[in-house]
Amino acid sequence: MGSQLSTAVVDTSETSEARSQPLHTGRLLNRRVAISERGGPDVLRIIGERMPEPAAGEVRVKIQATGVSFADLLMREGVHPETPQGTITLGWDLVGVVDKLGPNVTGLNEGDSVAALPMLGACADFICLRAAQLVPVPAGLDPAKAVAMVLNYMTAYQMMHRTAKVKPGQTVLIHGAAGGIGTAQLQLGGLIGLIMYGTASQSSLDIVKDLGAIPIDYKASDFVQEIASRTAHGVDAVFDGIGGSHVWQSFKALDKGGVVVAYGLTSSLRGGRLVAGLRHRFKGLLRLVLYGLAAAVLPGNRKIIPYSIQRRMWRHPDDFREDLTALFELLDSGKIKPIIAARMPLADVKKAHEMLASGSVVGKIVLLCGDQNA
Repeated sequence: MGSQLSTAVVDTSETSEARSQPLHTGRLLNRRVAISERGGPDVLRIIGERMPEPAAGEVRVKIQATGVSFADLLMREGVHPETPQGTITLGWDLVGVVDKLGPNVTGLNEGDSVAALPMLGACADFICLRAAQLVPVPAGLDPAKAVAMVLNYMTAYQMMHRTAKVKPGQTVLIHGAAGGIGTAQLQLGGLIGLIMYGTASQSSLDIVKDLGAIPIDYKASDFVQEIASRTAHGVDAVFDGIGGSHVWQSFKALDKGGVVVAYGLTSSLRGGRLVAGLRHRFKGLLRLVLYGLAAAVLPGNRKIIPYSIQRRMWRHPDDFREDLTALFELLDSGKIKPIIAARMPLADVKKAHEMLASGSVVGKIVLLCGDQNA
């Protein structure tokens, strides 16, 4: 990213009236959500700064929408494996328009709609990214719905089609089925005719049912017993973003030849805050390794496979571009309809983090940047 100069800081814990005042004057043209220390929502700050300038091979993107994810919460706490040291700008996913081309950039024009998964820096009005990171977005798509494709639907799509490699008619169990990734999995699974079970809180069971799955209240019942009573031998795949010992319970719900796709560790958080420090997270990661080894030696040819969207994107960038393009086509044709839990201005990022941490959000929280706040 081009050089940036932070010249003003606004605490997002101020009143909404104070946050609504113009943040930048003169050459201050950009806002970004930054953290210089790790902790709860109170560490979030909005920094006003000069406009970033694209270097050779880079593009400046005017961000329209960015999401809030559990990965943001883990980075805020400083325990996500890709969290850098020092001051960082949060924001995993974005949809925006090309604002300025750097030298030696071809194939893009100012005003083009684009999407990216930078993993850092998307909670801002502008960002400079390598042109190769950008994926075209069909004209006319709602930025808030389009940004749901970049992290949530991409995670769901790749776990189903590239990791678990599910087939029509197979049976799957989706944990956190009312969340941003869970609702994406339900919609994508319905397109290929999967038989789906989804765990959720009692208040979200109707949402899970409406999206075509058999709901399971994870607080009122044991999902392993529920699966055993409802299926002959178990399910073909389980998608587990909870982590820790929960992964082994998911393994118990598998049929022969089945797979658990483990993609998160939300058990590290309670009310959006880290439980028991870094040791809890490291213990969860160690458990995952041990569970994978145990699954490999037990009879039944059942597997536990970790999924990481960032690592897969780094190793298979062409797959990422192909899959995101396919998702935009599904969105453009109306075959998938992402649930947007809330559309909030960038200045309300602290409130957005608190909402997600509550555990009651259905769908995806989207922050609107720049003039999208209007």
